[in-house]
Amino acid sequence: MSKTIKISSQSHLDRVLSTTSYVVADFYADWCAPCKAIAPLFEQLSSTESKAGRLAFVKIDVDTESGVARKYGVSAMPTFLVLRKDTVVKTIRGADPNSLRSAVSEVAKQAAASTFSSSSGQVLGSSSEKSKSSNYSSGQPYSVQGFISAVIRFIMLYLTTLLSLDPVLAAQSSPYSKTQR
Repeated sequence: MSKTIKISSQSHLDRVLSTTSYVVADFYADWCAPCKAIAPLFEQLSSTESKAGRLAFVKIDVDTESGVARKYGVSAMPTFLVLRKDTVVKTIRGADPNSLRSAVSEVAKQAAASTFSSSSGQVLGSSSEKSKSSNYSSGQPYSVQGFISAVIRFIMLYLTTLLSLDPVLAAQSSPYSKTQR
């Protein structure tokens, strides 16, 4: 029995991502022969490896859900993405059974080890790791160099998002993003 979820919209995918630790997404097209060839393997992996709340398998038709495909930069079929809370962890382009099996095996181990309650969380104003660009860690709360760096980063991120079709994705993948450091 297949446990694969057929995604019908971006909000549907968002709901699955918000309730599941890891999601393996199959971006396919009905007319794609390699997609049809690897579909039985994807269904088999879905049946054997799906774990409620931890690992889900979804299929996304790129023709009907082109916005979802565009958001993740899918340009070839089939493309398999391993997602953790809307972040791409692994990408497999093409109908490569060995790579798909390997990726699913790896993520199944990670999903089995993770639970939603295993994290103790963070206290507001604290961080589990110090930011490399933070001047506070060096004992200098204010410096001209830090200020100039922050202003330049802000301007570059503003320009990046202003000139982009997908501002959020552009900002997240920008070399000026603080999370990329």
